Amino acid sequence: MFSVVLFLRLGFVVGHAGLYQALAMFAVAYFIIGMTVLSVCAIATNGALDAGGAYYMISRALGPEFGGSIGIMFFLANVCGSALYVLGLVEAVVDSFGIPPGQKEGTGVHVLPQSYWYELLYGTVLLALCLLVCLVGASIYAKATFLIFLIVAVVLGTILVSFFATRPIGVPIHLPHLNGSETENGSFTGFSLDTLRKNLRGGYDVDYTTGQMMSFSSVFAVMFNGCTGIMAGSNMSGDLKRPSYSIPRGTISAVLFTYLVYNLLAFLMCATCNRILLQKDYGFLRDISIFPPLVTVGIYAATLSAAMSNLIGASRILYALARDDLFGRALALAKKTSASGNPVMAVILSWLVVQLVLFSGKLNTIAGVVTTFFLLVYATVNLACLALEWASAPNFRPTFRYFTWHTCLLGIAGCCVMMFLISPVSASASLGFLLLLLLAIHYLSPSSTWGYISQALIFHQVRKYLLMLDVRKDHVKFWRPQMLLMVQNPRGSARLIDFVNDLKKSGLYILGHVELQDLDMLPSDPLQSQQDSWLSLVDKLNVKAFVSLTLAPSVQHGVRQLLFTSGLGGMRPNTLVLGFYDDEPPQDGLARPPAFTSVREEVPLGFPPLREPTTPKLLSAREYVGIVADALKMLRNVLLARQLESLDKAWELRRAASPPPTIHVWPVNLLRPDSARYADTCSLFLLQMACVLNMARAWRRARLRLFLCVEAGTMPHAQEEKLRQLLKDLRIQAQIQLVPWDAITRLHWQTCQGPPGGPVEEEEEEGVVNFPTNTTQVSDEYVCAANKLVLEQSPAPAVRFLYLPRPPADTSLYPLYLHQLELLTRGLGPTVLVHGVSAVTSTQL
Repeated sequence: MFSVVLFLRLGFVVGHAGLYQALAMFAVAYFIIGMTVLSVCAIATNGALDAGGAYYMISRALGPEFGGSIGIMFFLANVCGSALYVLGLVEAVVDSFGIPPGQKEGTGVHVLPQSYWYELLYGTVLLALCLLVCLVGASIYAKATFLIFLIVAVVLGTILVSFFATRPIGVPIHLPHLNGSETENGSFTGFSLDTLRKNLRGGYDVDYTTGQMMSFSSVFAVMFNGCTGIMAGSNMSGDLKRPSYSIPRGTISAVLFTYLVYNLLAFLMCATCNRILLQKDYGFLRDISIFPPLVTVGIYAATLSAAMSNLIGASRILYALARDDLFGRALALAKKTSASGNPVMAVILSWLVVQLVLFSGKLNTIAGVVTTFFLLVYATVNLACLALEWASAPNFRPTFRYFTWHTCLLGIAGCCVMMFLISPVSASASLGFLLLLLLAIHYLSPSSTWGYISQALIFHQVRKYLLMLDVRKDHVKFWRPQMLLMVQNPRGSARLIDFVNDLKKSGLYILGHVELQDLDMLPSDPLQSQQDSWLSLVDKLNVKAFVSLTLAPSVQHGVRQLLFTSGLGGMRPNTLVLGFYDDEPPQDGLARPPAFTSVREEVPLGFPPLREPTTPKLLSAREYVGIVADALKMLRNVLLARQLESLDKAWELRRAASPPPTIHVWPVNLLRPDSARYADTCSLFLLQMACVLNMARAWRRARLRLFLCVEAGTMPHAQEEKLRQLLKDLRIQAQIQLVPWDAITRLHWQTCQGPPGGPVEEEEEEGVVNFPTNTTQVSDEYVCAANKLVLEQSPAPAVRFLYLPRPPADTSLYPLYLHQLELLTRGLGPTVLVHGVSAVTSTQL
């Protein structure tokens, strides 16, 4: 932390800002630093640290996206910091040994030419020296650090003594000018109340090295670089024996010590040096010292140490990034290490980038950029600690406890405010670059096994909101379908899974599966090994669904379990979706080219092959209808999907031909023409589901076509107008088509041997009309005629919605019921049979 700012820029800060503002700057800077140090110590004492310092902390806390992007930003911060310290060292060397401005030849020790290119050459040589030390390894630097600390401590003691021991003197200052050079006289007055009064307030002027007018933000940007060394210890976390012990103690001690020293020196400078000396001679400490050569040695040692520290830190971050493979081949070269484990290629690459930054030429030029980078990194370190604290994960229990979420939040706020005060342009550009890196890593890098803090935070928030989701406050206005789709083998249900995903309308969607095994007879749960395959299927098909698997002695018992237990709180399935029970051989929808573009490759999942047509089914016809009856008893809506695997959604919905694809809706019970109504609960639910499908993004181009079955002498136009008014009230846009079906109903009455309008046996059960002897009153001839009626309506739709009657109360009639459903839907293509038991439409606001 004691680097170029202590010896070459502290007078600059005090001279421009004055004592009051300088103390305020130190307070703000160390407030930010203090909050960040608390976060660093908390994270550092929560587990084993490895190479990478702040990058390692952030990536393991916030996940690879934040970690990788902030890692790059921190790498750039250390690179620019190293260049800044090298430029400060060049400035000190030129000040000591450079030929004064306006002179062609040097005298005595002043032999080094001064120009942009010469100073770039000096910086290159000094950087090469840092490179040699870093190539030998961090151990030699660590050993030299204590020696450098002793040198800096002795020099600092000498400077403090000099303020008291040196008599008042005038200091001639040679400044570069358009006509050669200009000389001004600064003065060291000794302790003087008059000098102190003149230096209390700010007096911003032009910086003589860059020619730019200074302000509070530009001076703060330079001053803040004297505080950025707090990460030096964590950057070397991979080289420390006990990082979780050493980092908190060393970092906090350094912060307290440097804060006291900076404030003390600022007061002494304001009380003893006039403003001209402070503003126009950045190396004045050497001029007023009782032993000037020692100050020169201290400047060289401190700045060289800081430059090497940042170069080592940058190389360790780059090596950690490369080792984690977040950027793939782009950083593959940085993985190479020496026999002793020193990442030599990362050091060389870091050195090259620092060399490029040296072309900026002046220390004050890059100070703002360096400060912005460091503030951004510090804000993210605080964010990482805040996220860990807010997630309330049981495994976050750092041994360092002197922090709260308040300190983290204050640290983030302080960093963000100062970042934009210093340079809004640099801050915005840095955040934009950070966002681009974050998105690139999110979409391009492989998944990691570090653990994602986002998952812990999501869990925390979801649990809280689930508790707030009160089922007693449900209202029909906000009803949405919450689907449980039963899948035997996903290979034969890929298009059905995608279709139901369009039907869910942002509601809950669960893929259910029943494994016919007995846990008592097994050594372990077989579902655990299948879970990953199902989750991978959800990812590959790009559907927003959960997975729920269960063991049961029969499929019917398993579906009951899932209907009872799936979901949580107010998010439970209200609709059961089943594939149709027929003898058609299943087709492998995962092996053939996908019908929907969200699947970009064949899905290499561990699902068994589909059953052969000769293999007996796991489910009987009676059990299948029993599942439908069970769902209706539990007040769940039921959808039966037939031939959905033949639905080529991509072709149907993206063909350019006119007219657009249609969705046919038959909201009448075709198996009970004597009870045909369009406004019962089931019909309205069927209308709602067709409308929901039409609202899905992929189906918006499709058009709804509603079929109104009419008989002669029943005033069809009045029925049509009534239905049109219903659609208007429900805000459903659909074309109504009248369908005469006298010939069909005549077949029904012939079978029943009763006149139209005669008494019909009905049973009311929980507000839903139930026909216990439904199947005994309809002949196969009638059902085939109804099937033909539906089939003749042209053009052929993309999908049909038909009314699903309730199963008969007599379970012995289940096979006949299923047989008539099969006849009704035979050859219709993609068809959905719908039975609703709950009110789902509303005409209210």
